[in-house]
Amino acid sequence: MIAVNLSDEDKWKRFNNSSPLISIFKKFHPLNKEIEQRINQYTFPVSYKKNKFIMSPLDRNEYLFLIVKGIVRGFVKDANLEITTWISKENEIVGTISNLWVNADSEEYLQALEDVDLIALPHELTEYLFEHFPEANIVGRKIMELYYRSAEERAYLCRISSAEKRYKRFLMSFPDLIHRVSLKHIASFLAIRLETLSRIRAKI
Repeated sequence: MIAVNLSDEDKWKRFNNSSPLISIFKKFHPLNKEIEQRINQYTFPVSYKKNKFIMSPLDRNEYLFLIVKGIVRGFVKDANLEITTWISKENEIVGTISNLWVNADSEEYLQALEDVDLIALPHELTEYLFEHFPEANIVGRKIMELYYRSAEERAYLCRISSAEKRYKRFLMSFPDLIHRVSLKHIASFLAIRLETLSRIRAKI
């Protein structure tokens, strides 16, 4: 559970007095003033240091997060092995998807790979916006389209039989991550051994 003072009038001072979610949502569709007021009221900024967990299976899933600064990865555990399932950067929205908007457990961990600044978006708020504002559903649909395509790319990436071709596809699809994410996490994301990834990088 994230502890935050929702009555803090200064929470948006360093973000030009408005939740960064508003400008992100406006890229997809204009918002009315009531939606903007509710976003400002019920979303809030949080920060995590590098390597800290943002969410784990022990946490109740109550939020999505907009990444304002930094890199976040999602992963699951198989015994002692960590399997990185996705890696996201600034202006992307992340969360545990398997129990999104439902009261169910998730096996997923969210971890900061850099010092991160996030905007927490409560599920209760998104549900309210969907129920009361048609434009919120348009924004939600367009965002889901982006994330569906991203999920499709990840599904394709992990099915490429050649480890070298998999890495080259990663460079093409996620060029801005290669210098910001450790090789062990990239290897995990690509489902190849770290030693194999090092040999591929030396080769190409």
